[in-house]
Amino acid sequence: MVRITLVTPAVNAALRQVRFDDAPPDPAAARRAEAAAGALPHHDTGLTAPSERCRGTARALGLDAEVTEGLRDLDVGRWRGRSLDEVGRRAPEEVAAWLADPAAAPHGGESLLELLERVGAWLEGRAGSEERVLAVADPAVVRAALVHALGVPARTFWRLDAAPLTATELSGRSGRWNLRCGRPLTAAE
Repeated sequence: MVRITLVTPAVNAALRQVRFDDAPPDPAAARRAEAAAGALPHHDTGLTAPSERCRGTARALGLDAEVTEGLRDLDVGRWRGRSLDEVGRRAPEEVAAWLADPAAAPHGGESLLELLERVGAWLEGRAGSEERVLAVADPAVVRAALVHALGVPARTFWRLDAAPLTATELSGRSGRWNLRCGRPLTAAE
């Protein structure tokens, strides 16, 4: 049985402002990640998404992590660098379509269905192994993994939250996944 622990990155200004952007974790958040390093579960393989916030969190956690494209964040195309509020003011119909239709990609990037397919393929590609994987992944990737693992409708994605510096644990074999969500990584563990 494979065991995959997905750790969400430490917070940064973009996450706090709900901005489609990437930056390393804030200094205070990086210190919290450093303090939580002892709370990481045993693992055979360390991975990280390519984003600055994930790579910075992996470093702060002391994780020897290989960057993997399968864990990259949702591509929001021309919305990159903007906040959700800003996009909502300038293009409310586009935001409404994006939130209502999992196949929509009005930003010119990746649709929610494409993200779910990509992350689901990454998960299933690991299902036959006996390894313990620890991966730092952006919140959208963690939410997509949960949608896939639970086999729930794509729209459920918008109803899930993946808080910073939490661990979501998936274990499974033969396409059947079990889930333990949102365990905080704290120095006290």
